[in-house]
Amino acid sequence: MSISTSQQIRARLNHPVIDADGHTIEFMPAVRERLKGLAGGDLVNKVFSSATGFPDGWYRLNADQRLAKRRVRPPWWGVPSENTLDRATAMLPKLMYERLAETGADFAIVYPTVGLMALGTPMDEVRTALCRAINEYHHQAFRRYRDRLSPVALIPTHTPDEAIAELNYAVGELGYKNVLLAGLVNRALQGGDTRQAYYVDHLGIDSPYNYDPVWQRCQDLGVAPAFHSGGMGWGSRNSPNNYMFNHVGHFAAACDATCKSLFMAGVTRRFPDMRFAFLEGGTAWAVTLYNDLIGHWKKRNRETVRHYDPRRLDVEQMRALFQSHGQEVLAGLDHDEALARLEDFGRSDELEEMIDEWAAIDVRSGEDLRNRFVPNFYFGCEADDPMNALAFDTRLNGYGARLNAIFSSDVGHWDVPDIREVLEEAYELVDDKFLNEHDFRDFVFGHSARLYTHLNKDFFEGTVVSDAVRAELGI
Repeated sequence: MSISTSQQIRARLNHPVIDADGHTIEFMPAVRERLKGLAGGDLVNKVFSSATGFPDGWYRLNADQRLAKRRVRPPWWGVPSENTLDRATAMLPKLMYERLAETGADFAIVYPTVGLMALGTPMDEVRTALCRAINEYHHQAFRRYRDRLSPVALIPTHTPDEAIAELNYAVGELGYKNVLLAGLVNRALQGGDTRQAYYVDHLGIDSPYNYDPVWQRCQDLGVAPAFHSGGMGWGSRNSPNNYMFNHVGHFAAACDATCKSLFMAGVTRRFPDMRFAFLEGGTAWAVTLYNDLIGHWKKRNRETVRHYDPRRLDVEQMRALFQSHGQEVLAGLDHDEALARLEDFGRSDELEEMIDEWAAIDVRSGEDLRNRFVPNFYFGCEADDPMNALAFDTRLNGYGARLNAIFSSDVGHWDVPDIREVLEEAYELVDDKFLNEHDFRDFVFGHSARLYTHLNKDFFEGTVVSDAVRAELGI
């Protein structure tokens, strides 16, 4: 086979390429065998009705039933089929290892596929057992290929206890270096169920649980939590008939919810050394969130919000202005009665202890806000997304920030019809002058190197990029 354009680009670079979000596709018959030992055969057969492990309940309903129940249209074909070689590559770690260079990458973090849905399984016993079965499966499947491929452990988060238990097992016992946490949990409203009456818990603001012990355990174990949750089914993304309508923007919405929730809950203040990765949403949402936070903080921090306190209204001045300029507004009204109502404008029912909604973050300046946000968060960007360049625009981002965009191929899923084109597509931002070579180096190498070594200096030891990482970071 001829050398791909991605390989040619890689040959010109003076640094490695780290793919921060490739995907493997689980061979479900093998996973089922492990699951049977953990949860029992009857439960396995009840949950999985297809060979792939994907849910198929939507297909059992007719069009009228789907509409009446507002059953969200699930993904249709989402993994390679016509390109059989790429499909097998995503399923067979040995083949992925042999073909990684064709993508232009030297090293890859490899996420699950069915496992993404396993994290959201509402049945406690099934969820925890399935995550563990997939973790054991990937641990075995990738064990000979760790110098180029790093599989990711699934960590369910319906409760802090279940998250810590699987962290201890996957990282502490199996030796995983990467973890994927459910960033969102659908919780039933009182008397409801998670399909019809639920709210979304994003592990920070207003959560019924305190997840600080989870972040502490991640820090103790030296792992950076990644989130790959989706937002299909929320609000307007609930079409029973059109998957594309549901899909557009849903990863970004989910990433935004978890990132904003962790930030506003003060997690990065309490855990300044923690690093979090948000995958498959790109950086456009992150740029918007970061700059929106700055704008909101400037106008609504603990001091400036007082400009809008009704009790600071000069009612006498207001009355005088109404008398001198309010003829049209007061026409047909009893002037004395109407002007007396101006007293109402100077009253407030707000709870004083709840006025400062930035208290958990405890920032005193815009620079403080930048420093609580930028170092802690990393954003997975697919190669063909032109908006990746926004992360590097210091003129656009408040206080000269450069957000931590990380190159993420999505190999194994439908956004990559040919794995040989991955780095080629990413490099188009350099060809088109949206990124310079320094930006590109950080995008495909430097940022990922910093993300994974911040809590674990030995993360890349024994891999093909270890020497380059040490040289890059001076460790």
